[in-house]
Amino acid sequence: MTSDLLLPRDLPLWNAARPYLDIRNNDEHTLVAYGVAKALLRELPQADESVVLPAVILHDVGWKRIPQDLLLLAIGRNPTRKDLVAEHERHSVEIAREILAEVKPAGVNVQAVLDIIAGHDTTTPARSLNDAVMKDADKCWRTTPHGMKIIRGWYDWSVAEYVDMVKTVSNPRLLTEPGRAMAETFVASLEAELQLETYMRVT
Repeated sequence: MTSDLLLPRDLPLWNAARPYLDIRNNDEHTLVAYGVAKALLRELPQADESVVLPAVILHDVGWKRIPQDLLLLAIGRNPTRKDLVAEHERHSVEIAREILAEVKPAGVNVQAVLDIIAGHDTTTPARSLNDAVMKDADKCWRTTPHGMKIIRGWYDWSVAEYVDMVKTVSNPRLLTEPGRAMAETFVASLEAELQLETYMRVT
C-alpha cells in the first residue's frame, strides 16, 4: 500500500498554498518535488525536514503574481526575463509568510523556511544543508518522468533536446551527492532510451 505523500503537518500548508499554485503546473511540480525531497532527506538525515518540506510546498507560490504570458520567458535554456525569477521569489516570501502565520505549523522555524525560499533560484551556492536539499529537490524534478513530460510540453522539445538541457543547465547546479546521483540516474535512463531503436534493430 502506498503511504501518504504529504505529512499531516504539511497538509494544511498545501491546502493554503494550492490557490497560488494553479499556474504553469506548479501544483504538480510542488508535489513531485516534495516526494523527491523526502527521498533526499532519507539520504541526508542531518538535514531538517521541518524546514525543507514546508519550503518545498511554498517556494513557488509567488509565480501567481507574475503575468502568465511572461512565465516561460523567465526559465528554460535561454531566458530573456531573468528579473522575473527574483521577483517571484520576493512574492513567494510574502505569500509564504502570510500562509505560515495563518496555519502555524507546529515545530516549524518560520524564518528558516522564508530564508530558503528567498534565494532558492537566484543563489547557486548552498547557504546551508537545508537550502541544498530544497534546491536539489526543485532541480531534480526536471529529470523525473513528470518533469520531462511537463517541460517538453512547454517548449515542444524532443527527448534529445530535453536531455541536453538537463545536462547543461540543470544538473550542474545540483548541490548534494544524493541529488547528483538521482539526476544522473534519470538522465542515464533517458540516454539509454534514445538508443533503444539502434540496438533493437535486427542485424
